[in-house]
Amino acid sequence: MEAWTRLLGLHDVDGLADAEPDTLRYKLLHLPARLVRHARRRVLKIPDTWPWRTAFTTCWQRLSELPAVT
Repeated sequence: MEAWTRLLGLHDVDGLADAEPDTLRYKLLHLPARLVRHARRRVLKIPDTWPWRTAFTTCWQRLSELPAVT
């Protein structure tokens, strides 16, 4: 999973494009966020002070835009 995440979502992010799996787990998968529901939608609340916020959101958007496997 970490290899595909780096290849497809983090290919141009400095420090994470060639990061080790432990580094990715520490920086991206241990997310200090809250998942809340509002108006029948789920919203992920990420603190503004978290240093890897832009890297996570960029990766999430890129991976979400991939076409579904048929």
